[in-house]
Amino acid sequence: MSTSSTSSSPGRSLFGWLANISTLTLLILILVISTGEMMHGQLLKFGEVLFSDPGQQVQYFLLRADPEKPSCDPNINVDQEVARQEAAAASKSSAPAGGDDIDDLFGSKKFDAAAVRESLTATVKNCKDRHVMYDHIRAHITPQLKAYRTLETSFFTLFKFGADNRAMILLILLTVTASYTTLGFHHISLRPARYLRDFQAQATAMLVCSLMMLYSSIRYYQISMDSGVPVDDPRVYVMWMVLFGSLAAVSAFRVIRPPKSQEPTKGTWIRALEAVPLISTLGIFTSVYFFLHDHPSGPAIYANKILDFISLPLALALHIWAGMLFKQSRMVDLFMNIMRPWKLSPEALTYIILLAAGLPTAYAGVSSVFVIAAGAIVYHEVRAVGGTSQYALAATAMSGSLGVVLSPSLLVVGIAALNRQVTTAQLFYWGFFVFALTSTAFFIASQIHRHNRHQRANVASPFVAIPAMLREMKAVIPYVLVVGAIAMFYSHVLDTPFNEISAPSILPIMMLLVLVFDKKIQARETASRNFAAVGAAAVNAVPLDGAAAGPKEEPAYAAQRQKTASGAISAATTETVEHVGAYISLMLFTQLVSGVVERSEIMTMAPQVFPNVWVAMTFLVIAKVILGMVMEPLGAIVLVSSTLAPMAYANGIEPVHFWMMVLVAFELGYLLPPVALNQLLTRQVVGEAEIDKSDAEVAGATFYRRYERWILPCLVMSISLAIVAYGPLLVQHVDSLKFIEGWFHAPASGR
Repeated sequence: MSTSSTSSSPGRSLFGWLANISTLTLLILILVISTGEMMHGQLLKFGEVLFSDPGQQVQYFLLRADPEKPSCDPNINVDQEVARQEAAAASKSSAPAGGDDIDDLFGSKKFDAAAVRESLTATVKNCKDRHVMYDHIRAHITPQLKAYRTLETSFFTLFKFGADNRAMILLILLTVTASYTTLGFHHISLRPARYLRDFQAQATAMLVCSLMMLYSSIRYYQISMDSGVPVDDPRVYVMWMVLFGSLAAVSAFRVIRPPKSQEPTKGTWIRALEAVPLISTLGIFTSVYFFLHDHPSGPAIYANKILDFISLPLALALHIWAGMLFKQSRMVDLFMNIMRPWKLSPEALTYIILLAAGLPTAYAGVSSVFVIAAGAIVYHEVRAVGGTSQYALAATAMSGSLGVVLSPSLLVVGIAALNRQVTTAQLFYWGFFVFALTSTAFFIASQIHRHNRHQRANVASPFVAIPAMLREMKAVIPYVLVVGAIAMFYSHVLDTPFNEISAPSILPIMMLLVLVFDKKIQARETASRNFAAVGAAAVNAVPLDGAAAGPKEEPAYAAQRQKTASGAISAATTETVEHVGAYISLMLFTQLVSGVVERSEIMTMAPQVFPNVWVAMTFLVIAKVILGMVMEPLGAIVLVSSTLAPMAYANGIEPVHFWMMVLVAFELGYLLPPVALNQLLTRQVVGEAEIDKSDAEVAGATFYRRYERWILPCLVMSISLAIVAYGPLLVQHVDSLKFIEGWFHAPASGR
């Protein structure tokens, strides 16, 4: 994810092309897995409707394979067969004595011709029915049926293969994307690499980390094989070794051949440490801990725990892909075109952007994904209406921190999956109020600290703004119809409503179709403008490159978008490779941190029961913020579920209240040093040059203005966290405030 020179990026190399194709194939396979059961169920249902024949009792499941011809004879003469058996019985009874003594104990049996006839008649009837059904089935096997069942059974085979090999698919995906990310220096770090020493520090740290993890994976494999207990899938152990071996090989290559375009005389080794990837820091630290405690397989064991909740990283990969496709579309531009006629102040526009960003943030899965996908757009739009660079950076970092509590947030889905005490319905209900709280708090804080708060806002008259806004809304209607049609297709045709469970499967398909539609509309608009420009030039006898009316000036970030659908999908996939490799790697190494916390038993040092609920909440708030400062969110909820959540319940904190506090505390942690993940991602999507320019603009300003991008979002989230953590406790324990409980009607259950 870090910014590097083009010379260090392998995007146009053979490896980059292979990584793109491999990742795209794996993402499509993950889509098939995630939608497989639903799709196959619908294919079976359609098969019943299209090919079943109730009159002849032929159902589609009988037609899924060629029938086997019955081996019985339907033309048996019952009378002759009865006579034959009767004669055989009589011959046996007249045979001389000397048979088996045991048989003699039961005496002779009288032949029952009526019973034999009845049995034979039923057998012959059953045989004829089987032959008739065989003929009916064969008659229904048409070329159309064969084509359909080939599709259905092939899809089932592919789905079953994917479902049986999800662990291998994730590890292969991680191997491809993490290797590409390592080769291109795109891992998340405190500061993107600029100089030769930065790249050397990155490559060396990754090499050391990869070798330590490779050794741990080998020891894990050896211990598992020598334990005498059969392992579920030995390929997984081998794939872990392939993953870390590949990272070690790529890192060694980069140590030997660093980028040549960087000036070797610039940069220092101390500053280069800031460019070391976070995953290498986490990997080296945790590996040293386990090795010193004579547990060399420990890092690999805890890395393997990511497979215990494999649906989360797979869903995250799909969310990232959908976010990159969204980034290539003009949907945000169209939304901003609707708002521009009002000529809002930077603070008012930012408030609306944050409200509007809540939904895509929730659909992006986690806050960091939204910052990656739309952070540059938010920054430049706030700047375009007069916002200071520091304020725009604060808004960008904050934009991804609000919608994580809304449906269908992947974090909330993960919490509900790991904790039976809460449901997604409960968390999303209260999440709406938390979202309203944090977004409004940001608006109030920005108004208080407004750079030009003594200047009157020059908001456009409604008589001017509303007609202009309605004209711009016409361009949005086709996109709304496309999205609505896709959602209705899934809901009514595939019987799958768009919710937190189906979102990872539907969003990439939706964004692919929207992107293709958007590029067709864009190409048509460009052709129309060119035709109009040619006509105007002919009428006015001016050169084509003269003052003819052209398109609206595109924002700066639009230059990164491709003009064609194929180019946009390719560019989005390239970015997906980088971000999946960087983000899921961070998620993986977060598991190692949770392993150190678990093995060190540091949580047992805290009392399991505190003097009162207020002290318990204070301890938990501090612990969650610290975890958010150093851990990736999806990995952190796994650790919290097994350690701090039981402590909260034991101290009388309601589960829903606890987890809403956790979400807000995590988001505050992602804004605080030493990692400040959302701030790091903001820095990377906006660009290091823009950050330097912003810092230069406020060099002589007050302390707040110089560090507004840090102070403002942290202040807002701190206040919001205090309200979310202690507000419900006040309502529960202060009699004069208990009437507030009647204002809310939260659902009791339902996922």
